[in-house]
Amino acid sequence: MLTGMTTRRTPTGAAVLQPDVTRAITEAVIDELAEVGFGRLSMEAVAKRAGVGKSALYRRWPSKDEMIGAVIAEFSLARAADPDTGSLRGDIRATLEALYEWITHPRFSRIFPGLIAEARRNPEMAEFARETIGGPRRAINRAVFTRAIERGEIPADTDLELALDMGAGIVYWRLIVRGVPAEEGYLDQVTDLVVRALSA
Repeated sequence: MLTGMTTRRTPTGAAVLQPDVTRAITEAVIDELAEVGFGRLSMEAVAKRAGVGKSALYRRWPSKDEMIGAVIAEFSLARAADPDTGSLRGDIRATLEALYEWITHPRFSRIFPGLIAEARRNPEMAEFARETIGGPRRAINRAVFTRAIERGEIPADTDLELALDMGAGIVYWRLIVRGVPAEEGYLDQVTDLVVRALSA
C-alpha cells in the first residue's frame, strides 16, 4: 500500500482542478472509509458518492491508496492545534481538546481503528502515517513545550519526545485501547497530571 508515493506537478496546459470537486471527493472518501473500511473502499463508490466520474479522482491521485492517504493526512493535520495561551497548562489543555475532538470525530472515530490496524499489517502504510500524520502533528505540538521552556515553566533539558507522548498517550489509551468514554473533567485531570510531571 502507498508504494512509490511522489509529489506530482501539474503539467503545463493541464485542466485546473476545481476546489469544490476536490472537497466533494474528500468528503466522499471519509464517508466511504467510515462505512466500509479500507479494504472494501473502491474508486467507483467514491466517485458515485461524490457525484463525479472516476477520471476526476485519477486527475488528483494516481491510485486508491494515495487518495486515501492524502485525504486522511489532510483531515488529521487540519485538526492539529498550535495554541499559544501564554501558559503551559493552557496550551496542553487546548492541545488535548483538539486531540480528543480528532479521535472522537463522528466519522473519523470509525476510521481510526482501521488506520491503526492497516498500519500494523502494512509497513508502508505505517511509514506513510508517521511521515504525513504523526510526524507533522508532533512537530506542531512541539511548540507547546519549547515555549514553556522559554517561559521558564519547565526545565531546559526536558525530554520533548517523552513530553509529547504523555498527554496524547494517556488519552489514546483510554479512548482507543480501553474504549472507555471520557467523563466531564477528564481532560482537565490529564492536563494537571502532565503539567505536574513536567514541572517537577
